[in-house]
Amino acid sequence: MSEEKKNIIPEKKVIEDNPKVANAEESNLKENAEKAEEQKTVEESDNASETQKELEVLDEIEESNAEDAEDTDTQKRHEIPLLDYHSMSMENLVGELQRLIRNEKVQAIKKHVDSIRDEFNLKFQDFIEQKKEDFIANGGNEIDFKYNSVTKRQFNEVYAEYREKRNQHYKNLEKSHKENLAYRLELIENLKGLVNVEEDINTTYKNFKEIQEKWRNAGPIPRTEYNNVWRTYHHHIEIFYDFLHLNRELRDLDFKHNLEEKQKIVERAEALAAEPDLNKAFRELQVLHKIWKEDIGPVGKEHREEIWQRFSNATKVIHERRQEYFKELDKLNEQNLEKKNGIIEEIKKLSENIANNHRELQKQIKQLEELRESFFKAGKVPQKDNEKTWSAFKTAVRSFNRNKNAFYKNLKKEQQENLDKKRALLEIAVSLKDSDDFDSTTAEMKRIQSEWKKIGHVPRKFSDKLWKEFKEACNHYFDRLHASKNDSYKEESENLEKKEAILSNLKAFELSGEREADLQSIKKFIEDWKAIGHVPFKQKNINQKFNKIIDALFNKLNISPQESELLKYGNKIQKLKEDDNQERAIQKERSFIRKKIEESKNEIRQLENNLQFFSNDSENNPLVKDVIKRVESHKEALTSWKNKLKKLNILQNNLQKVSEEETGPEEE
Repeated sequence: MSEEKKNIIPEKKVIEDNPKVANAEESNLKENAEKAEEQKTVEESDNASETQKELEVLDEIEESNAEDAEDTDTQKRHEIPLLDYHSMSMENLVGELQRLIRNEKVQAIKKHVDSIRDEFNLKFQDFIEQKKEDFIANGGNEIDFKYNSVTKRQFNEVYAEYREKRNQHYKNLEKSHKENLAYRLELIENLKGLVNVEEDINTTYKNFKEIQEKWRNAGPIPRTEYNNVWRTYHHHIEIFYDFLHLNRELRDLDFKHNLEEKQKIVERAEALAAEPDLNKAFRELQVLHKIWKEDIGPVGKEHREEIWQRFSNATKVIHERRQEYFKELDKLNEQNLEKKNGIIEEIKKLSENIANNHRELQKQIKQLEELRESFFKAGKVPQKDNEKTWSAFKTAVRSFNRNKNAFYKNLKKEQQENLDKKRALLEIAVSLKDSDDFDSTTAEMKRIQSEWKKIGHVPRKFSDKLWKEFKEACNHYFDRLHASKNDSYKEESENLEKKEAILSNLKAFELSGEREADLQSIKKFIEDWKAIGHVPFKQKNINQKFNKIIDALFNKLNISPQESELLKYGNKIQKLKEDDNQERAIQKERSFIRKKIEESKNEIRQLENNLQFFSNDSENNPLVKDVIKRVESHKEALTSWKNKLKKLNILQNNLQKVSEEETGPEEE
């Protein structure tokens, strides 16, 4: 017999200490003493056996500590979904952490917060290592590396808020636990005193039920004290039932009530076998075991084995389902491991075959990002493989980044060399732009322009400014060259005045509504304009102004750009007819037009090839739109040049016929 059983008060002692009970039961005691003593011994053994069985099964419920079981928020806490934090970005992890802290009880989210913290730290470590490698690859010294992460700062602030709330919660909880412990110990003292109070048994039994109700409603206590307090409480419960043994009617009523309550628990436990949410079923089973252990006393001997066996069998069903669930989860995690290892191998292959040009490398960088995304979405792997898999993934990604950075480091070195070359050419252009030695300087300026085109890319931040300065220096020189070579500068100035007068009249011209008459007027403007010679080079944009107004007038007359171009070209045809060396002039014009046709074709071909590098869903890309617009423009120009060539061929054919008519047929 255990030490606790040795402390059970013998019936005779109870009678002596309780005169009321002794008077009520004196005659029955003598008659049934021997039988009662024998039954008491059996019940003690049964009670001990039942308690032992309960403890054994409760141990199977994954160390469900009583402190948690007594928390009224237990079920609600476990309904908070545990998301796939591994697949989230650092920014999303911060957002999810903030949502949990603001919307859930701090004691209910420890597992969630720990998982978020671990995933964030892994991702941030990988992120900061990559930034450090980029810093070193760009020529920085590792000791000087610093990175201020806004996301990290936000995470630290939110996590600090969680810790503050958690600490405050457990500080309050500790105080509450101590108060509850004192209260429960007081209830035990009250329970112990019941067997020594001189009152009728019904009043004593009523006080006993009140103590039980108060015990059920008492809050949690420190877990270090729980087992000892619980055993002490149940020890004195058993002592009271031994005392209550003298009044079989009350004891049997209590047994009946306990049986009914345990039957309800068993029925609910059996129903949990059909609950689709296994986690919910398991958590509820924990609560049922807590009620069985904490709130309900023993039942009659004839029902104990049966009711306990039913409850135990229902518990085993949930456990078997849970074990099968974890087996399936292990299989899924193994599949995820294979998937992630495959992704790691793809990243390794990618890092071993780094492209040697910017465009292809950008495609590989995009491919790497897709593989990274797939890795994070692949799901969890077995815990034993998690660190190893993550390490292999980081190593593969880091290898790719090192090779990528090495390429761009060499590219930057090459661009720096190109920058130095172009700066040298710019210095030459600036030094020669005001030279008066036009013969030798012109050749040098053309040479450095040709050399400039052969040099590759320079860093983007210098490119536009450098080209602008070089172009201005070259234009300045060639403007001076043109001005110096123009012996008829005075005549060009006069031509400018004439064209300005025509331009002024053209601006004042209004369409009459008679299409043919208006068309003839416009042709006259064009004819007069073409009849005037060159203007000074710096004022040549006056021709653009004229053509712009003419095009606007043609547009009002619903004449297409191509038709208007041919109408303008009519004046050119007329000049060719009047040229002294007519045949040479036509041949020169034909060569010029054919050259333009070939240039247009080449431009169209090049632009259409460039379009092939864009994906099919890039129609809204501004760059794509610009390329398409340029293609259409070159196609219109190509059509215009072809029409001009036809017109030129017609002119030559007509001239040839006239020549044949004038000379007559050759003699046979």
